[in-house]
Amino acid sequence: MKDRKLLNVELDRVDAREYRELPPSGVVVVLDNVRSAHNVGSAFRSSDAFKIDKVYLCGITAAPPSAEIHKSALGAEDSVPWEHCADTLETVRRLRADGYTVLSVEQTENSVKLQEFQPAAGGRYALVFGNEVDGVQQEVVDESDAALEIPQFGTKHSLNVSVSVGIVLWQVTKCQWHRG
Repeated sequence: MKDRKLLNVELDRVDAREYRELPPSGVVVVLDNVRSAHNVGSAFRSSDAFKIDKVYLCGITAAPPSAEIHKSALGAEDSVPWEHCADTLETVRRLRADGYTVLSVEQTENSVKLQEFQPAAGGRYALVFGNEVDGVQQEVVDESDAALEIPQFGTKHSLNVSVSVGIVLWQVTKCQWHRG
């Protein structure tokens, strides 16, 4: 098979200003005490790819400007709006009050398998991703409307948070495309 790779100039991507002028997706990402700036940068890059409205960097989560974030974000920290918040629980409560359905990405007793999740048309969702060791704080899970779980079939019990962000954002975006 001969299939020429496209050049970046052929991809017809928007610039950072145009990105901010696109219609909102209704989805925001909340990072709950994510320790690695590289994981934060990766979350920004995935958020940009799937046109996420905003990233909330909570607790000890690193914030731009940061060389480590920039290394994996490749500038997505300049296109995706973000806010640093001292406390994840307060942020989640504020988002719920603003009409978001809060979904912690976590393994819980009653978690919804990701492939079974169907976002409501016009719904607004705050997706909470947790710390690399401890996951989403229990008090944040308790405050959430539901938990989403990525099915896994191997011996490990978790995925890297940056991988989880990409998987979940793809699935949520895919569901939105199929509705429209």
